[in-house]
Amino acid sequence: MRKEHETFYKSYGKTLIDFLLSLVGLIIISPLLLIISLLIKIDSRGPIFFKQKRLGRNGEVFQIYKFRTMVVNAENIGDGLSIKNEKDNRITKVGGFLRKTSLDELPQLINVLRAEMALIGPRPPVTYHPYKGYYNYPEWAQKRFEVRPGITGLAQVKVRNSATWDERIKYDNIYVDNLSIIYDTKIFFNTFRAVFNKDKIY
Repeated sequence: MRKEHETFYKSYGKTLIDFLLSLVGLIIISPLLLIISLLIKIDSRGPIFFKQKRLGRNGEVFQIYKFRTMVVNAENIGDGLSIKNEKDNRITKVGGFLRKTSLDELPQLINVLRAEMALIGPRPPVTYHPYKGYYNYPEWAQKRFEVRPGITGLAQVKVRNSATWDERIKYDNIYVDNLSIIYDTKIFFNTFRAVFNKDKIY
């Protein structure tokens, strides 16, 4: 019976729960989203949202939404994708706060509504890093793409962005092997603990 429940959750339940929770969540936090949007516009020039192509389930490409936390065209300035510490001068004042609190991730609830992402799952990488395209990932690493990418996941709870990509992918694979509603619930609540622990966040 337990296996039947887990199969249902993986096939249908997770998607339905994600949709309902993200819809309710967006309605509840809409005032907060408006305030953050205004602060971003006041703080620096540029759009409110940062949009970027990412790799999703089975390597499909989609556009992710985040609140903009850096100056415009930051990917082509300085260290590019690499952000070595919180003093990176490309990060805006408001952006630094959003990154520390992970509030910059909230617009991804839109991606969840569109069934491009899940609340819990491996973080979606850009299309050209750490490997150039889905088919250039080693076979062992492609397992992480068997599920929809998440706003938060096991790697974010365990190591955040302090580990290498390959180390994080190993945690992603552990998540795929153990996916269940209980596992997702644990990661969901542990995410709040990780957010308040400011180490390894920048």
